[in-house]
Amino acid sequence: MNTRSRRSRLAERLVFLGPGLTYLIVLLLIPLATVLSFSLFRRGRFGGVVYEAGTDNLVRLADPIYLDIVLGSLRIALVATLVALLLGYPTAYLIARLPGKWKTIALVAIVLPFWTNLLIRVYAWIVLLSGPGLVNSALGKLGLGPFEFLYNQGTVVVGLVYSYLPLMVLPLYAAIERLDPRLAEASANLGARPARTFLSVTLPLTLPGVLTGCMFVFVPSFGNFVIPELLGGGRSIMVGNLIRDQFLTARDWPFGSALTLALLAVLVVLLLLQAWSTRRA
Repeated sequence: MNTRSRRSRLAERLVFLGPGLTYLIVLLLIPLATVLSFSLFRRGRFGGVVYEAGTDNLVRLADPIYLDIVLGSLRIALVATLVALLLGYPTAYLIARLPGKWKTIALVAIVLPFWTNLLIRVYAWIVLLSGPGLVNSALGKLGLGPFEFLYNQGTVVVGLVYSYLPLMVLPLYAAIERLDPRLAEASANLGARPARTFLSVTLPLTLPGVLTGCMFVFVPSFGNFVIPELLGGGRSIMVGNLIRDQFLTARDWPFGSALTLALLAVLVVLLLLQAWSTRRA
């Protein structure tokens, strides 16, 4: 291969890879490097950044107050992921067994909420669950209530599940759709009950889809701050709210950067575990 041909191939690669690399560098690597550098400095007297290196921000991460918020965020995100899995798996299974036309309609219905802004959907839940809302009005006709549904961790979990359930259903649907139906028939012919077939055949073969769906729900749930703020009423502080407050309210950019790096570290570890588990599966 002559020099001219090599240059031509290099130019072709730059043309195709250039936009993607530019996007990653400008919107990922540079902001990440900025956050990393800010975490090593300290907050100024009136906010902002004073460029004096130190490890104070990293030490503050071990404060029990912040650890409780991180652990509480993990708990809420895990509960939301588990509920989404329990709802999403049978939903994906039923969609995969539908005829072709109805399957398409069901998939469109699953992704339809994504066509509406997240804030509008969250405010819709506030309208439904508020004191004079539709849910309490319906319960009142039955002689029940009114109940206080809003501003607690349970409502936050409901909002997270509602917002990210399609991200659980779609990977599960793709995994179940690829299953060979003859495997379940063979299991039944060998005398296995439906529950045994599910645990021994269906679930192990769809485990990669389960892990992918769980990560798709857990990652945005863990860092979410809009849903806890609106549906939790400020009573359910998650790590996303804490980071936002450091940047916008306390103007403690160095500590906010340290919290962001801690959040990214947790998510990277979870993604590595998910990749390892998928390979094992």
